[in-house]
Amino acid sequence: MGSGIWNLESDGRGSRPAGRPASLLPSDSSSPRSYVGFGFGAIQVGLFLYEAQHSGAFGRLAVAEVMAERVAQVRRAGGCVGLNIAHADCVERTRVGPVEILDTASDDDVRRLADLLAEATDIGTAVPGVSCYADGGQRSLAALLAAGLARKTERGGPPAVVYAAENHNHAAEILEAHVLAALEPRRRDAVRRRVRFVNTVIGKMSGVVTDPQTIGRQGLVPMTGEGDAALLVEAFNRILISRVDADGAAGPLRCGFPPFEEKADLLPFEEAKLYGHNATHALAAAVGALLGLERICQLPEVPGAMTFLRDAFLRESGASLVRKHRSVDPLFTARGYRRYADDLLERMVNPLLGDTVARVGRSPERKLGWDDRFIGTIRLATAQRIQPRRYAFGAAATAAQLDAALLADGASAADLLAHLWSAADAPPDERAAAVAHVDRGLSRLRAWLRAGRPPLEECFR
Repeated sequence: MGSGIWNLESDGRGSRPAGRPASLLPSDSSSPRSYVGFGFGAIQVGLFLYEAQHSGAFGRLAVAEVMAERVAQVRRAGGCVGLNIAHADCVERTRVGPVEILDTASDDDVRRLADLLAEATDIGTAVPGVSCYADGGQRSLAALLAAGLARKTERGGPPAVVYAAENHNHAAEILEAHVLAALEPRRRDAVRRRVRFVNTVIGKMSGVVTDPQTIGRQGLVPMTGEGDAALLVEAFNRILISRVDADGAAGPLRCGFPPFEEKADLLPFEEAKLYGHNATHALAAAVGALLGLERICQLPEVPGAMTFLRDAFLRESGASLVRKHRSVDPLFTARGYRRYADDLLERMVNPLLGDTVARVGRSPERKLGWDDRFIGTIRLATAQRIQPRRYAFGAAATAAQLDAALLADGASAADLLAHLWSAADAPPDERAAAVAHVDRGLSRLRAWLRAGRPPLEECFR
């Protein structure tokens, strides 16, 4: 595998997976599309803005951001930002922009944002999580979006698709509920008629690199000339979204992004992303932390590590999802899921992506949430009568990061998990079953540590 840098400043496309045909873009529109985003991170720049720019269908790109210094830096750079795209054998350096960036703390920018939203055809949220939707009162994402959509109805602006890119199976429904609550009651039906909120499945790994040595070693182009951070995303761009015209209520709506593929029922694919991709990525980070590794791409050098991850992916997550969703799509077959898993495992350990164990494993409390990666996968497998031993081991290792006392013989994760699940509406018997799985994982973790960390898969077969 090569490690060269591929510089395509003028084109920036590179060799990429085939997406939705460009012919599906509206060809009869007399005016270009207009995009407005919320949050100026790797997914916003490396997916939404990048794909909008290269579709040739958008005449305006704008983003609202809460970090005033980032807004200032991008403005000083003329609205253009650097982007690094990791392919299998090279890193492509390119630029995205010009982008109009708006500071949500500025009154003038907030008024400008409402005008832009009124004319937008495509709107994308890419913020840390669904909990951010209502944070900030009148300057919250939901309130700002509501103000712009209200103006859209007043002015007769174009119908719009709102893509919720947060990693949650019901992000679009949560965002829509917050937006409708922020609207005057008399405006709600008009907004429903003109706007469609859709969920997304974004299996695109990405991150913000802030270490100057890493930026220099990998030859990454920084976001701006001030050089304090670099955006690094993988080339993968097959994104799944809810069907835009599902009920026809929002008028003549079309998705403006060629690589985005609409699904009539997105939930099975969201579960494959969270309980397959995300759960196995988190498991890789848990194993990497136990082994003292710095980067995910070091795992193939550890005997048995990739076999352990692949067996978790296929025998536990995959077997459960195939059993649950067998008739939905070819993905949910033994062959389809095997191809899905092998592709993702190869991409996860791409050394040019340079993902760190610390970044992938961050926020262990969230990863042990009732509906999140580890516990959600354990519950899914249990419901399908499959033993989630490897994910329980990962959950145990993650719990031990939060409380080292769990490594003592006989210790139980029950109290820690009860605290983490305090807000969950979970039946007592399901709680007890999940705790039992994690406690068995703790027993295996202790035994593995006492044995001197032998190849993991030897302990599970």
